[in-house]
Amino acid sequence: MKIAVIDGQGGGIGRVLVEKIRKAFGDKVEIWAFGTNSAATALMLKAGADEGATGENAIVNSMGKVDIIVGTVAILAANSMLGELTPAMAAAVADSSAAKVLLPINRGRITIVGAKTEPLPHMADCLVKQLQSIIEKEV
Repeated sequence: MKIAVIDGQGGGIGRVLVEKIRKAFGDKVEIWAFGTNSAATALMLKAGADEGATGENAIVNSMGKVDIIVGTVAILAANSMLGELTPAMAAAVADSSAAKVLLPINRGRITIVGAKTEPLPHMADCLVKQLQSIIEKEV
């Protein structure tokens, strides 16, 4: 099972997600880290991702090769993350047949009605539980 984690800017969210996914699933999953910049990718690799790549071409060419895509809801919004996430990246994520498990972080003028405002570690724990549900159905 290949899980893509996408993050940008500081890479802190991606780092937390990679750490929690690795802790929950160990080597049962393959984690591919995609940063919109090299700093984000480096943090996710340091956190335990198996592979890492940076930039638009890496994201556009890889979203069709993974089973699950993880990140914040911003990865579906063109020009989010202060413009780091390009329209082509957003389209590649949206068009992928992979399951998308996204954190409802309200930034960049995107508000998700009904989503609770929780600390990142709590939201990441909920995301991992959702991944467990998806993976159990697949196996």
